[in-house]
Amino acid sequence: MDISLKVYYAMIKKYVWVIILFVCTSTIGMAIYSNYNYQPIYQASTKLIINNTIHDDLIGKEKIDFGSIGLNIMLINTYKEIIKTPSILEKVVQRYPDLNLTPEQIISKINVTAVNETQLMAIVATDMSQERAVKIANSVTEVFQAEVPKIMKTNNIAILNRAKEVDNPRPINQRSDKNIILAAFASLVAGIGFIIFLDSLDDTLKTTQEVNTVFDVETLAKIPNFKGGKWKHLKKRNM
Repeated sequence: MDISLKVYYAMIKKYVWVIILFVCTSTIGMAIYSNYNYQPIYQASTKLIINNTIHDDLIGKEKIDFGSIGLNIMLINTYKEIIKTPSILEKVVQRYPDLNLTPEQIISKINVTAVNETQLMAIVATDMSQERAVKIANSVTEVFQAEVPKIMKTNNIAILNRAKEVDNPRPINQRSDKNIILAAFASLVAGIGFIIFLDSLDDTLKTTQEVNTVFDVETLAKIPNFKGGKWKHLKKRNM
């Protein structure tokens, strides 16, 4: 092993408590910070179907108009944009004042998607409260279903599933240990760097190798380092 590596190894071994202090302090601090600033986000969704029916005179009932399925799928993109317009969201605010949200805030909390190129579409709401996420999803869905016939002059939307509260809901943003791991690694590097920095401030020569390197001369002799017990034994023997 190179001499410099041996020196650094001995230095780190000597001050390993400094590194442990750095790592423990940083890791515990980041864990406390992450836990204190963690805000769970919950999600709730409704599902709708876009479907036209026609009256079958033979059976006297409504039946699915299979000829309009392709059109209904294309309409979903139009409906996705209609949901986010003021004409819909302002009515949500008016009819559900208990949400205490503006149209702009509602837009930021909802996402409308088509389900795998089908006639189904989903309205997904997110919020730090599961209860309010459920209310937002259901409120937007109900207003949208009520207003579309007035806008599109057709009544082809049915609600399949409403959002419901569940026991012990799981937030969609689970706690992550990533920041804690990064803090531990960064503090480890910082601790080693701090030890090397302190050593660079110490200009005393500790080994014969350092004397040879600095002064470019050979050492004639050196005083061995005796431990206390061995030194006392030698003194008694020489008396």
